[in-house]
Amino acid sequence: MYGTPRWSWLPAQGSWRYHLLLAATGILLLGPLAGVTAAYMNFSLGFFVGGQVLAGLLGSAVTAGYGSDGKHGANYIQTAAASVASMSGMGVLVQAMVWMGLPQPPAWQLVVYFACIGMFGVGVGMLYTPVLVDKLQLTFPSGLAVANILRALTDRVLLRRSVGKLGGGAAAGLLTGLAAGRIGWLGAIEFSASTFGAGMVVGARIGVAAVVGGLLSWALTPMFVAIGWLEPGDPFRKITFLIALGMIMGAAAVDLALIFWRALPGARARAAQSPPPADDWRRVHRGRLVAWVIAWAAATVATGHLLLAQPLAFLLAAIALVFLFALVNGISVGISDSNPISSAFVVSVVVMALMGLADPGVGLMAGAILLVSTSVACDMQQDRSTGWRLGTPRVLQFRYQVLGILVGAVLAVVFARVFMAAYPVLMQDQTVMKAGQQPAEWSSAMTYKFVGVLRSLTDDKPYQRVAILVGVGIGLLIEMLRKRLRPRSFVVDAILLPSPYAVSFGGFVNLPTSLWLGAGGVAASLIESRAKEKNGEMPPDMSGTSLFGGGLIAGDAIAALAIGITGLVAAVL
Repeated sequence: MYGTPRWSWLPAQGSWRYHLLLAATGILLLGPLAGVTAAYMNFSLGFFVGGQVLAGLLGSAVTAGYGSDGKHGANYIQTAAASVASMSGMGVLVQAMVWMGLPQPPAWQLVVYFACIGMFGVGVGMLYTPVLVDKLQLTFPSGLAVANILRALTDRVLLRRSVGKLGGGAAAGLLTGLAAGRIGWLGAIEFSASTFGAGMVVGARIGVAAVVGGLLSWALTPMFVAIGWLEPGDPFRKITFLIALGMIMGAAAVDLALIFWRALPGARARAAQSPPPADDWRRVHRGRLVAWVIAWAAATVATGHLLLAQPLAFLLAAIALVFLFALVNGISVGISDSNPISSAFVVSVVVMALMGLADPGVGLMAGAILLVSTSVACDMQQDRSTGWRLGTPRVLQFRYQVLGILVGAVLAVVFARVFMAAYPVLMQDQTVMKAGQQPAEWSSAMTYKFVGVLRSLTDDKPYQRVAILVGVGIGLLIEMLRKRLRPRSFVVDAILLPSPYAVSFGGFVNLPTSLWLGAGGVAASLIESRAKEKNGEMPPDMSGTSLFGGGLIAGDAIAALAIGITGLVAAVL
């Protein structure tokens, strides 16, 4: 079944020593390294680079001795490590408690609560895998980049043909990532190698659509100020992220309706027939998965109510909203590699405010269910997209992600307290500071949004709900027109009638970020259109631009890791 390892000291594939090696590498070595990076970036910037690409790149070094079969082992490693990183970034919830002056529960209670939510999110993410990965076959740019890296680094033929492009991209991403803080003009233009690389992976149709969304958001800023949705000087994304999230929800409603509509005619016939056997690697016990989701949903509610004394109604509402946002955010990740987890938190608080929520502390704890679950669920879908391309057994990959969640839940609390002890400025509430008082190196944008919307519970802002509904209407209209007209020309598909999933990216981020994503997509499309040589034995989704873009993402992630560890060690010493 398995080939002989190239090096005698490697344990046999499939043995308990083999899985012990992979698990230890993923959750005890690469996971904490990626986790400290995620925590650092969330505290300093308000978003973090996903750990999949970095962990996949480093994990391949461990499994290279298994030859082409090593891609599955490396995939297990990156799955566990990315889960640790995703959970580690959730320490901003603890920071939000500090900003608002809320009493902090004992550390062990927070760990248990985060772990239960993470386990629930893993199950929900797996539930949606057949729709997002198998049926819609969304790109999932980071998942594609990881698949390319694992195949290239564990297959000799692919390695010879792709190492130059992959290594060149990684070197460029590393150098620009390290230089961004030292070279003034790089910081001034807000260049991001990982954003440019993601654009190279997704291509011009999605990248240009994101630019359209960013430019429209920027152009409408004066109108938002005039109608009172923004204050003068506010960034447009303070309101457009709500509209953008609504657009994704509206488009997702159309797609879901079509999926169910097309499935109904043959449902009875399929029920009467024995379903064809699924591939071994794809097979999942559906009944056990549903039981998993129900059990951990109950554990989350029980922990939140009994340990943290939160009202049952809002905990149950948050659980219900997860099923919506895990799908909506999953589609967004699949299209543009952007997971608007903070938007899911904000919108859930707005929805619960309609139910009578008035306590910011309750809103934080209930919103944490959305934040952690959507982060973990979308990571699950991203990892399954990698596994889908490689044929990695889903059940084993699921188990590795569970291990990562357990370790990450602990590190989320540990990193939060370590960083705030090392950098006391992180404990200062920036929502009450004037512009000149804001710390330049610690913007904590995600925490800023959390605290801002939670404080609005005592200062109701109905226009936020209106913004979401406007976005839903726009998303519904555009997606229905696209389904009807089926645009094929680039101008119509990317500019005049762009996908709501892609165009919404421009509402979540600052304009330079959209511009760099679009620039990467245009550059990749131009290069591919002029390339005369064929890929030869390369898989069709392993183009030169995709490899180089994946390398940029990996290099930028390694740079962030180096900066994060260096800054933390310097502060402690």
